[in-house]
Amino acid sequence: MFSGIIKGVGKIIECSDVGDDRRLNIEHKGLDMSFLNPGDSVAVNGACLTVVESKAEYFTVDVSIETLTKTTLGDWQLGNAVNLENALRLGDSLDGHFVTGHVDGVGHIESLSESGRSTVLRIRTNEKVAPFLAQKGSVAVDGVSLTVNEVENSLFHVNIIPHTRENTVIDGYALGTAVNIEVDLIARYLERLYRYENNTKGIDINLLKKYGYTS
Repeated sequence: MFSGIIKGVGKIIECSDVGDDRRLNIEHKGLDMSFLNPGDSVAVNGACLTVVESKAEYFTVDVSIETLTKTTLGDWQLGNAVNLENALRLGDSLDGHFVTGHVDGVGHIESLSESGRSTVLRIRTNEKVAPFLAQKGSVAVDGVSLTVNEVENSLFHVNIIPHTRENTVIDGYALGTAVNIEVDLIARYLERLYRYENNTKGIDINLLKKYGYTS
């Protein structure tokens, strides 16, 4: 479990295929390495991965074919910058929101614009993810806990303050950049409960429009 508060930005320094899986060596920066031992979890651009080796300068993770195909990790190259967050420990401050590290889908940056000192991102996602996004709700984008400002069908807007932009990979975003998206955990369970109790396919765009949650 994570909070979406990025602790450092790392870099992919080695990448090798192991069968259908992939092994990555990630140079760390800002992480508390005393709590990053083999078997521990770490969020890398929002994806929960298991540390298999930990060195002074880097740590190693194995990435399954499922994660490679369902997230942006399959497109990573040597030198790519990545957001890093240690797993929460009992007693840690929860400054963002509960983030599981289970990516729900991939979105793409549709536009970037300035609003005062902040940056407004418009991100396009898909029809499976869109129903779980609500105005003023929480969303994790590449592992960063953000507040949804506005939802337009499969588009949603988030506001990035200078500190967040400068201390995460968001600083390198451009039009078309692919990003990992994780919806709020509560939304997942509400959808499952609704589907179970009403014997339906679940929550979709049409249902949200019917009850005024989106236009």
